[in-house]
Amino acid sequence: MMILYDTKYLQLKQTKNVKGNDWVYAHRPNVNGVVVILPIIEKTKVLFLIEERPPIIAENIGKYSIALPAGLVGDERIGESLSDAIKAELLEETGLVANKIEIKSEKVASSPGCVSEVVTIAFAHIDTYNIVSTPVDDGGIIKDRVLVDIKLIRDWLKEQENAGYILTASTLAALYYLGE
Repeated sequence: MMILYDTKYLQLKQTKNVKGNDWVYAHRPNVNGVVVILPIIEKTKVLFLIEERPPIIAENIGKYSIALPAGLVGDERIGESLSDAIKAELLEETGLVANKIEIKSEKVASSPGCVSEVVTIAFAHIDTYNIVSTPVDDGGIIKDRVLVDIKLIRDWLKEQENAGYILTASTLAALYYLGE
């Protein structure tokens, strides 16, 4: 394995596939994982983020994406546990505190042929929609927060997609577990 390009948060690496051919992929060098949090408010609503992500804009794919609160584990808070990262990212990006955290999966990959990253999907059960601290915009990335009734999510996502919004794979993966 060889590092082709190295930054604080992302590396471009080259390895060999099973046939011995070169394979290039992206890797996060300084994290212990990634968390994606589905905030379930009062058992009837989900809180989505509207984000403006530079890669989709640069490639003229779309301007906004529909996402969930998410973050890297241990990138800024050394020694951080998965549970601590879930609570911290939820508070940072939504201003909310969960009454209960429920891990749904720890091995979800969005594009395993392109990135080594796998995410942990967690549900944050929030009994009362009470913002306890001002949410961050994550460097200007988060443009809006939208509460959607659980029964209307499918239609709302279709509307957003028809309007040109990009649906993130981790959001769709988290919603899969909502039907349990």
